[in-house]
Amino acid sequence: MENLCPRFEKAMGLLSTRWVGLILFELLKGTKRFSEMEADLPISGRLLSDRLKMLEKEGIVTRDIYSEFPVRIEYSLSEKGKALEPVIKEIQCWADHHISLEEIDEE
Repeated sequence: MENLCPRFEKAMGLLSTRWVGLILFELLKGTKRFSEMEADLPISGRLLSDRLKMLEKEGIVTRDIYSEFPVRIEYSLSEKGKALEPVIKEIQCWADHHISLEEIDEE
């Protein structure tokens, strides 16, 4: 049980990084191009790029480059990333039941 705490802390730190949850939620819908995610998420292109690089480094997101003109780059969840689906869905379920619209408006 000694290893549980640092692993849990690492996982929570990763998942609580701003915008990571929304990026993962978006990628649960399937493979996306950078431009699609940039249009769908309220996040700057630079920050989106930084978060995707971080998630790729962690092995959660895979980046596929297609040598077309113009070059096409697509992002998808790796097996490690797909394993987060039940966790993300549970958080969504919890939020639906325990966070009111008034609480969202207060932010």
